[in-house]
Amino acid sequence: MSEMVTFRTDGAIAEAVIDNPPVNATSAGVRQGLADAIERFAGDPALKVMIVRCEGRTFVAGADIKEFGKPMVGPNLTKVIEMLDALEKPTVAAVHGTTLGGGFELALACHYRIADPATRFGFPEVKLGLLPGAGGTQRTPRLAGLATTIDLVTTGKQINARKALDSGLVDRIAEGDLAEAARAYAKELAESNAPARSAGTLPMPEDDPALFEESRKTIARKMRGQPAPLLALEAIRLGYDMPFAQALEREYAMCLEAISSPESKALRHVFAAERQVAKVPGLAADIEPRKVDKAGVIGLGAMGRGITMAIAGAGIPVTAVALDEEHLAKAMGAIEKMWGSSVKKGRMSQEQMDRQMALITRSTNPADLADVDLVIEAVTEDIDIKKVVFAELGKVTRPGAILASNTSFLNIDTLADASGRAEDVCGMHFFNPAHVMRLLENVRTARTAPDVVATIMNFGKRIKKLPVLSGVCDGFIVNRMLSKRSREGFFLVEEGASPEAIDKVVLSFGFPMGPFALGDLAGLDVQAAARKSRAATASARELRADFVEQMVAAGNLGQKTGSGWYVYDENRKASHNPETDKMIAAHAEKHGLKLREIGEEEILQRLIYAMVNEGAKILGEGVAPRPHEIDVAMINGLGFPATTGGPMFWADQIGLDKVLATIEKFRAEQGDEYWTPAPLLVERAKEAKGFYA
Repeated sequence: MSEMVTFRTDGAIAEAVIDNPPVNATSAGVRQGLADAIERFAGDPALKVMIVRCEGRTFVAGADIKEFGKPMVGPNLTKVIEMLDALEKPTVAAVHGTTLGGGFELALACHYRIADPATRFGFPEVKLGLLPGAGGTQRTPRLAGLATTIDLVTTGKQINARKALDSGLVDRIAEGDLAEAARAYAKELAESNAPARSAGTLPMPEDDPALFEESRKTIARKMRGQPAPLLALEAIRLGYDMPFAQALEREYAMCLEAISSPESKALRHVFAAERQVAKVPGLAADIEPRKVDKAGVIGLGAMGRGITMAIAGAGIPVTAVALDEEHLAKAMGAIEKMWGSSVKKGRMSQEQMDRQMALITRSTNPADLADVDLVIEAVTEDIDIKKVVFAELGKVTRPGAILASNTSFLNIDTLADASGRAEDVCGMHFFNPAHVMRLLENVRTARTAPDVVATIMNFGKRIKKLPVLSGVCDGFIVNRMLSKRSREGFFLVEEGASPEAIDKVVLSFGFPMGPFALGDLAGLDVQAAARKSRAATASARELRADFVEQMVAAGNLGQKTGSGWYVYDENRKASHNPETDKMIAAHAEKHGLKLREIGEEEILQRLIYAMVNEGAKILGEGVAPRPHEIDVAMINGLGFPATTGGPMFWADQIGLDKVLATIEKFRAEQGDEYWTPAPLLVERAKEAKGFYA
């Protein structure tokens, strides 16, 4: 018997207890231990019912991702599940925590299921470019019907125990201790001589071609560039086309095909990278984060409101400081409206909203931040204003309180100097909307204390963000790289590419939105203000490409005025804007520019390679400690397609020698100022290595 699985008996009841921390993944030892337990149960006529359950905080939460891409050590999970399914005596899965992926399939292969009330169920495989490969697409529809199965298998969403019970995926919800409830259930089954009950003997639900077609369209729209959800949908149909056993074989084969796909390889890289970025290189493991029992936010514009909501939403008291009573009332009204909308839509209870609102202390006096442990500054993006704020924060907050800036571009070292407490100062750059967007760029200066770094990384997780550490530079990771894409986008328009053509290429690559549609959504006045703040460091050519300023001067600010790069109807649906064509033509004539046809390949390479090259500079300068931080930040902050693995991983797959050759070509055409290759890129390409070498 494997050390990961313990076999116990009590009269006619057997238990196979899995203990493989932290999430009881189906590692080789678990699979072997379960196979041994099944054989012992089957071979002992005195045993009538076997319980399968787990120690620790969760039932099996999926496969061991470390085994992916390596030779399989038998038995595989499908074999273990086949053994469970074939038992002539009943089995009971006692599930709790997050019963996901292979763990969910394991539970479905048992004949009866009892769940802790807080259990969550799901098939997250599609998020790794995979599909359930051990019966998930075949047992689930036979138990729960088509609609529930399609939703679970193709989206990776989770359902709670009540929904699972109502759907037929579990038979009972436990009251009190799960292990005791499972034993009582098993004894009840034994005493009633309940039969083994394989889901595979049940018929498929009535076919619904219209539902399948509707689901295909939804997946194509919402999950562009991801083959796994469509493959999973195809796998569900196997149950209508072939016998159960044959469908299981084909499902497993499809899963193996998906594992070898570039999309799955990239998504598994992202999964691992998101866990890697939580471990800060060079930060001693024994450094204790500072206590943050109460936080503060100063500046309650759109970003400050969102940050306040993120903190209070995580159950942490927060003092929200506005410029004056008018700004405070406006901010609190906006927060109440946003949370109120969630209540109306059923995403939040009124009680939860009331609790969160009660955690917010309202103020117009920075002195009210005297008792907080962490202050996040979110005032207007003006270095002189921020310096005044940090000087005051340095005086009114207690020694040891962390002072963080939400700046997108500005130099945090300057703010550290203004505070008089440089060791307590850092950056915490949220993305808009701050209460929704997952990424948090934490920024350490050369003088930020190590325990401050540990604290802001820990705090980011507490408020349900994905914290990534950056050093100080203009724009940090995401905005610095995005600025290069924006630069090339404007240059391409000057040279003859239409905004629609550029947006189409970016969409086809897998971004959720093209750069010009994004500009219209954010507001061209916002983009113009950002360009103005960086004008001192911009080149003459960058300043010349003043399309945004021209549109703002004409009163065309994007979606909010109904006109920008595109024209928008009352539903904000975009269409071609003839005025944009006229502006581009007039701009070309004014500056003596000759417009040319530009192909999709050049558009894509100039936009993406500009970001890759800047990422290489960021790595070489030590602004990002590893390529992991860049990939995770760009995927979660900019929407870089996760199916590529992020810009640095994607470049590795292309081959850095090829990337370098193309950059050198653009250098010859566009000049050294914009296309000088990063030294690290040159070095790695010559060594035939990647960024992840």
